[in-house]
Amino acid sequence: MAEVLNLKELIKFYPDKISREMLADTPEMRVALMCLEPGQELKPHKAPLRLMMYCVEGRGVFTVGDEEIEADEKTAILCDPMVSHGFKASKGERLVVMAVVTPVE
Repeated sequence: MAEVLNLKELIKFYPDKISREMLADTPEMRVALMCLEPGQELKPHKAPLRLMMYCVEGRGVFTVGDEEIEADEKTAILCDPMVSHGFKASKGERLVVMAVVTPVE
């Protein structure tokens, strides 16, 4: 069975907070969509899961461990479990990120 996620319809922004929408939540995979106005930030944090942060649109700075990576649309950043990660929308740019996490076996 297929499930289609039309990201164009799911993107929404809030002026005072990050928009976070859980698109899929199964034991095998979680998918979340986060929409940030310019300057909004998801502070670096750790999780015991493998992670892919996919920049759907816009531009931002992604933090993975001690590294800062400037990325724009259609860029995927992979992160190992228990490595600090986060992202911030660049000045004057909205940022849409799809995060996909899978359990560590």
